[in-house]
Amino acid sequence: MAFFSAFSRRLYLRIWLAVVAGVAVLTLVVGWAWRVAAEHNAPSPTPREVMVRNASGELIGSASAQPGRGPGMGLEFNVTLADGQTLVLQMPPRQRRMQGGGPPPAPPPYWTRPPYGFLWLLAVVGIAVALGVYPIVRRLTQRLEALQRGVQRWGDGDLSARIPVQGEDEVADLSARFNTAAERIETLMATQKQLLASQKSLLANASHELRSPLTRIRMGMELMGTHPSPTFREEISRNIEELNQLIDEILLASRLDAREADMGTVEAIDLLGLAVEESARVGAELELAQGIDSLVVPGVAKLLRRLVRNLLENARRYGGAALASGITVIVGRDGANAVLQVCDRGPGVPPDQRERIFEPFYRLPGASEREGGVGLGLSLVKSIAQRHGGSVRCEAREGGGACFTVRLPLA
Repeated sequence: MAFFSAFSRRLYLRIWLAVVAGVAVLTLVVGWAWRVAAEHNAPSPTPREVMVRNASGELIGSASAQPGRGPGMGLEFNVTLADGQTLVLQMPPRQRRMQGGGPPPAPPPYWTRPPYGFLWLLAVVGIAVALGVYPIVRRLTQRLEALQRGVQRWGDGDLSARIPVQGEDEVADLSARFNTAAERIETLMATQKQLLASQKSLLANASHELRSPLTRIRMGMELMGTHPSPTFREEISRNIEELNQLIDEILLASRLDAREADMGTVEAIDLLGLAVEESARVGAELELAQGIDSLVVPGVAKLLRRLVRNLLENARRYGGAALASGITVIVGRDGANAVLQVCDRGPGVPPDQRERIFEPFYRLPGASEREGGVGLGLSLVKSIAQRHGGSVRCEAREGGGACFTVRLPLA
């Protein structure tokens, strides 16, 4: 029972035994065909005849040889004479002698005579084939077993499991394809883990940021009494607007993190016209590079507008209300990319903070108490730029302030 179980679970045993059995059957068939052909092509034995003559030389009778009573019994002739008399002549078997006299040689051993000799030949051929084929079959199945172990490790949760690729046959191709698929899945799982961590962080920070406007609204409702003053109404309206903007930004950030989410129809957008509209809305100065009359980029219109608007809002908020006239929007081209710069005359961003300010809910030290802003504006700018195949970075502005540069591929 154990043998049949091992036989059914070991591919190399089945391949090896199949090859050996096939060679054995082939040898039997070839031997049988060879024997039939030899018997068919063997010359017919020449008939032997005996003639009896009298003293005067006249033929008085003749007969053909009859087989003896058994192997090695010689020949027998039944001769009928002219007068009707029947004579029986027997010839003993011929005795072979060695040169120089002596007894005849002994007959060969029975196991070397037909059909035993052919069986021994079959056994020798079978053993030779079994010994020669086994290393080849075993080497092939060892690679299949390595593939099996790798798949089992990967299925058990070890996503770093890989299979060594040996040779150029189908097994090597299967191993290479498995490694490629495992690497892609491992990368996808790592991305999913990062996305999950980002979503958790977004949820934790959002729950914290939502408390502030809700607390202010509740306190305002408690203090305004039955006859609220215009100041209370204005404060509540401002907090409601801040809460609405925060919820909108959180939802947009969540959708941008989910790469498979559909953000809208991609179309040709004139980035220059978009910059002109948003600059006029906040009263920012617009500078155009020489020879630029349009900059068409592929993208989603509402997202690109949100990108420009967030940069302008960030420059207005952190540049100071008195410095609103110092906001400058610069539009130009750099090779195959459209370049949009929004610069202000605020306090600027320290070099060690120029990457962190694009993290969700991160604000510069001392900026958390300023009016408006929860630290999602620049994070959204970065996500939108990356979603469109571009990038954004923060640099120091000559003469003081900060300059945010966005690069987007042209259509």
